[in-house]
Amino acid sequence: MIAGFSGHTAPDDLRKLIAEFDLAGVIFFARNIVEPRQVAELSRECASLARDWPLWVSVDQEGGRVARLKAPFTEWPPAVTLGRSGDEALAERFASALAAELRAVGINLDFAPVLDVHTNPANPVIGDRALADDPELAGRLGAAVIRGLQKAGVAACGKHFPGHGDTHLDSHEALPIVEHDRKRLDAIEFVPFRRAIAEGVATIMTAHVLVPAIDEHHIASFSTRVVTGLLKEHLGFPGVVISDDLDMKAVSSTTESAEATVRAIQAGCDVVLLCNSTPEAQWQAMETLIRAVERREISWSRIDDAMLRQKRVKERFASSMAAGATAASGLDQVGRAEHLAIAREMSAWR
Repeated sequence: MIAGFSGHTAPDDLRKLIAEFDLAGVIFFARNIVEPRQVAELSRECASLARDWPLWVSVDQEGGRVARLKAPFTEWPPAVTLGRSGDEALAERFASALAAELRAVGINLDFAPVLDVHTNPANPVIGDRALADDPELAGRLGAAVIRGLQKAGVAACGKHFPGHGDTHLDSHEALPIVEHDRKRLDAIEFVPFRRAIAEGVATIMTAHVLVPAIDEHHIASFSTRVVTGLLKEHLGFPGVVISDDLDMKAVSSTTESAEATVRAIQAGCDVVLLCNSTPEAQWQAMETLIRAVERREISWSRIDDAMLRQKRVKERFASSMAAGATAASGLDQVGRAEHLAIAREMSAWR
């Protein structure tokens, strides 16, 4: 589990959760953030709670509408500006500068880039978060963002697999259905994810969407056909699969977080996000997961696969994760003139 929490310091509930279950990591939201030095100290505090493995200290920092870190951090334009520029070098410079600011405050996993192809102008949730409406361009620029983040020591996350670009509903509020056949999905939706995998993206996030052409009975995050059969086996993704937040209404309107956790892990997700659950619900989710393994509802081979994938990826980013556990350093990276200049260069393409 990557757990969300409230407050500007690590609360006792989170400390107890990590001490008992050795979580995968934590995620920061606006509710956790005051200013750069406080964020760095919170990262250090959370990282110090790790038991056997270092923790992901994560955030959604895409730019545009989805940005938890505000000024004095550089405020980046939305991803669509990169698509309009068509400039891979600009995309990589953006990602490198973004990573420098994240690392300065101890964050080692960014839930970016969005790899959804924005083919539906009426889409209420993706919009300008997408790089492009052309799959090849979205793939090229997505790969550049991944390259820039990961060369600078921040794990990237391509999202939202198998594609949330052509939906009429927001999965935060309801369950979207992607009504395309497999030929169309291969030609459009999967293209940026293939490029991301080839680029060595560390993690991929699932979408809470129903794709009947692949699995008419289970949403993607709960679908063995989507997560294991398609993403891991057919596309050959060797990294960590992370569910989107299981507290989103596409899931939570019908499924409690504990059951959702079990179903996501059964399907092949290696990590679940529980961003807005109560501490009690997070605790219950972990206990229910353990009982599911004990009852052999989840096989040990599934657990071993999840653990091995996380071990490999965390070893890749070991130096960044270790740095996050130290005192704040490099805060001069936050809002640097060079970064602001890149943001202005992107903004010219609004």
